[in-house]
Formats: sequence, structure tokens, C-alpha cells
Amino acid sequence: MLSAFGIPAVRDRVVQTAALLVLEPIFEADFRDCSYGFRRGRSAHEAVAAIRQNLRDGLLEVYDADLKGYFDSIPHDKLMAGLQQRVSDGAVLRLIRLWLTAPVKEPGRPLTRPTAGTPQGGVISPLLANSFLHWFDRKFLSVQGPADFAKARLVRYADDFVVMARWMGPKIISFIEETIEGRLGLVLNREKTKTVTLRKVGDSLDFLGYTFRRERSQIGGGTYIRVEASLKALERMREALREATGPDRCFMPVKDVIAQVTRQVRGWLNYFRVGHPDRVKRKIVQFTEDRIVRHLRRRSQRPYRPPKGMSFYDHIRDLGLWFP
Repeated sequence: MLSAFGIPAVRDRVVQTAALLVLEPIFEADFRDCSYGFRRGRSAHEAVAAIRQNLRDGLLEVYDADLKGYFDSIPHDKLMAGLQQRVSDGAVLRLIRLWLTAPVKEPGRPLTRPTAGTPQGGVISPLLANSFLHWFDRKFLSVQGPADFAKARLVRYADDFVVMARWMGPKIISFIEETIEGRLGLVLNREKTKTVTLRKVGDSLDFLGYTFRRERSQIGGGTYIRVEASLKALERMREALREATGPDRCFMPVKDVIAQVTRQVRGWLNYFRVGHPDRVKRKIVQFTEDRIVRHLRRRSQRPYRPPKGMSFYDHIRDLGLWFP
């Protein structure tokens, strides 16, 4: 089975889809509630809600983990050993092993055969990756894990996870690092992995594009945890809007540009609707309107003018730029 540019061929994708339909219910029966990524009926919003609840419950110290190249570094022997505990059909296991080691064709290079990781773009890859970190979930929630000895909680979305506790002691940290690196054979990115607290004004945690930040309340003088799109997510969206309204889009009809930008922004706003979205929404809507107006003004050597008696901003709303 040959993968072109690391992406499984069409025949492999069809067979992987069939295998996924059979294997997914088997593993879903085992997966823990702390796992939210790549699972039917579960979402990033639920993971964000779990973190908010943990913070409300006083778990204000957080181990924010970052795995280095997770999908490319899963040890095949350990992955297959875990699969064999739930799948007894030798033909299926052999098929999975063939997918994992399928030769990869890259331009100008000879065929290479992976020794670790899951197939890039493979239909079954998310399930395999989830099934491997499931063993971390199980050990964390066992009677020997931090969920028991420290009442800590785990929130995992695929390879992104945080461990939350009232106090992030060395015993918890040692457990995480020894399990991830010693038992599972993965590598923590030490530069990005960190422990944070959310006790003082300004303390913050970024997860799944959201920022959880302690701010001072304008009512009553206390503090609260504000949840909204992170600065990085906001800047990435601004950059995407710059590209969507740049000079190279002047060939497109105005209504097509606005329709594309509207879909883009609505999707972004829908993802970041959890928590306290109003402040960020105002920023991104204002930025979008300014970019569209700027785009209209540069489309031609002759100045673009809105209809008489109408401002640019009213005009672009008439053209379809509107956010509920």
C-alpha cells in the first residue's frame, strides 16, 4: 500500500473508513469522559466548559502539556500492544500494521517506510492516536494516579491536555512526565510545557484557542475568570482577513468577496462563542468592516463610492456583510 506524499491512497482511505466503522464503537466503550477530541458527540466547547468548571471548583494550578510531534512520534510497538488488548482479529491488526508502515513517496526522494507515527491524513489516524493516549487517561484516573491521590482532573483534546489541581506538587508532575515519556515513549516539549496558576489578576491559561484569564470585576471589586479567544487566535484571524481582502482579490466580484469573508468570520465567531465573547466580537467585526472598506477603495483607479446618502459601512451591510 503506497501513500502519496504521506497521504493514504484512495483505496486505503476507503478500507480505513470501513475499519473505522467497526473499531470506533469498540474503543468508544473504553474512552474516558476526560477525552474530548476526535470523538462523536464530543467537542472542543465541552473541553472548554470542563476547564471552566474545574476553575470554579478551585483547581487553580494547571500543568499545561505540549507533546513534541505527537502524531509523528507514536511508537508502533507500544501502539500495537495497546490495540491487541482490545482487538483480537489478527487480520485487522495486520492491516493496521501495514497502514502504519506503508511506504511514503515524496517528490525527488526514494520511498521511505515510517518507523513511528500514524499515517498523515489517514481516516483512521485520529482513532489510533486517541487510543494510544487513552492509556495515559486510564493510568491518570486509576487508584495510583493523581485523580486519586491529589484529586486532580485531566482535560484532554487529542494530544493537547491539561492537568488541574488545587496544588501542582512534584508528585503529580513526576507522574505525568514518567508516564508520558517513560511508559508511552513520547516526548514533552519542555520549552512549551509549563505550570501556571490562575490566582492573581493577569494570570492566564491558553487552551484550544481560548484564553482563561483572571480579571478584576467592575462590579463588587472581586475577580473572575474571563474566557475568550486568545490573542494568538485573534491575530491569526486578522491575518486571514488581510489575505481574504488583499490586492490579489480585486478580480473577484465584490459580493463574492463579502460572502466569503462573512462565512469565514461567522465560523470563527461561532467557535469562540463560549464564555465572554462580546469584547472580542466587537474587535473582529470592526476589523472586518475596516478591511472590506479598504478593499473597496483600492479596487479601481477611480474612487469607489457608496450610493448617495449612504455611508461605506451601511453599504457593505447592504452587500451582505452582517453578523448576528
